Amino acid sequence: MTREHFVHALLLAGMLAVGALGWWLQLRPELAHDATALRALPDRAGAWIAEDIPLRDTVEQMLSADLSLQRIYANEKTGALAWLYVGYYGTPRGGRPEHTPWQCYPSAGWRIDESGLVVVDPGRGVFANELIVSMDGESRLVHFWYQSSRQTGLLGAFDVSLDQLRGRLGDGRADGGLVRLSTPIEEGDVRGARRRLRNLARRLIPMLVERWPSETPIS
Repeated sequence: MTREHFVHALLLAGMLAVGALGWWLQLRPELAHDATALRALPDRAGAWIAEDIPLRDTVEQMLSADLSLQRIYANEKTGALAWLYVGYYGTPRGGRPEHTPWQCYPSAGWRIDESGLVVVDPGRGVFANELIVSMDGESRLVHFWYQSSRQTGLLGAFDVSLDQLRGRLGDGRADGGLVRLSTPIEEGDVRGARRRLRNLARRLIPMLVERWPSETPIS
């Protein structure tokens, strides 16, 4: 066999393998999610006490999530405030948000002044995207990451796609979601705002992992 014939045979084998994999995935039963546990996320996380904030209908329709959870947290010891948003997308919805903070903040009138990465839970090695946004003299620090039933602290499209591939090849799940925390930056104190979000994130992350929605085949 010549080298050219070998390459053609290899390409043909690869195409057949991909086709067989796609056919096999199509034969898998459709999955239904149950987000009851996440919807009932406890309203206390250490010294932080939460109050749910309903989304406006127009915003909820735009996000098109299977579950949107929005809360404001107040620290009963310091009086500090922080906001939480979780958007969950089941496997049939594609498992990832269509709108992310990169687009949502500018579309709402906020300017992204700085961006980077930050460790939000050193003990678990969880990273997050960090944004500093401002509008009309108000500044906020934003931490956000993506999460699935397999992993938390996913940072972007590549991480999410790789995680979804693992899920598809494993139990068939390709669900996921966006977790976003934000807090005011008072008097330019970015470090203080970062400490607040880390403090809250360390308490919320294990709760979110434990209560992440389940998915089961539709019989």
